[in-house]
Amino acid sequence: MEFCHVPVLLDEVIEGLKIKPDGIYVDCTLGGGGHSSEIAKRLGNEGTLVGIEQDPEAAKAAQRRLDGYEAHIRIVRENFRHLDRVLQNLGITRVDGFLADLGVSSYQLDNPARGFTYQEDAPLDMRMDPGSELTAEKIVNTYSKDELEKIIFQYGEERWASRIASFIVERREKKPLSTTGELVEIIKAAVPARARRKGPHPARRTFQALRIAVNDELNALRELLELMVRYAGPGGRICVISFHSLEDRLVKEAFQKHAQGCVCPADFPHCVCGKTPSLRIITRKPITAGKKEKELNPRSRSAKLRIAEKIA
Repeated sequence: MEFCHVPVLLDEVIEGLKIKPDGIYVDCTLGGGGHSSEIAKRLGNEGTLVGIEQDPEAAKAAQRRLDGYEAHIRIVRENFRHLDRVLQNLGITRVDGFLADLGVSSYQLDNPARGFTYQEDAPLDMRMDPGSELTAEKIVNTYSKDELEKIIFQYGEERWASRIASFIVERREKKPLSTTGELVEIIKAAVPARARRKGPHPARRTFQALRIAVNDELNALRELLELMVRYAGPGGRICVISFHSLEDRLVKEAFQKHAQGCVCPADFPHCVCGKTPSLRIITRKPITAGKKEKELNPRSRSAKLRIAEKIA
């Protein structure tokens, strides 16, 4: 199966990065190189593009796509939470622009072998990095009922989390779960018929929750946001595309925290905290896809782009 992923909000990202031909840019979620190829087009032979990707198939596809550009291209197989290690190994201390597209690629969603989809029967995997140890199969078969409920409720925002967790535990006592089809069957049995008749697929929220847990996505994002702020040079842009409310909330709160100045009580005669803002928020409200893009790429419907700039 060929790696294919349509980059969302492409024009908006390119505009938001304000690319300089001799700048240093880091795509923290390289994927198949859709966004990165457009960044590379705008870089000269003194520019540098670093692509970080933990999926080996995606990294190979991106390498092929990025061959031939003038800029210095560096592709690194790594989880973006280790951004500091990547930059230190490359001798980079300041970056002119960061991009993080937090969506799961079309290739990963559509490839049944990866276990991300609830539309086909496949192994319960869901690892972004095939070399990591934790899988969805391990979670559903070994975590306690309370742990499963917490994951499904917090990461999936699923109102039927308690019933789904109970049904999973009851079913695995008879036979361990090994496929996505078995899990979908359990979820459908747990979610009342009236709730299944409206809204998205009944398994969508639970599958999202398990994927987030398997890949520790939210903690990794928290770490990445702090590192991007630290390494962005004066005037450097940070662009983050999120696809669900949990991610978007983390991005919004991180930007607000770093854009805040003095936190002394209002009745203090003068500032004693010494805190100054390190970011300027460019997008007070997130940028979303236009009508045409939503029609051409349905997965762009939930995309939200937030942009901030490092203050000199």
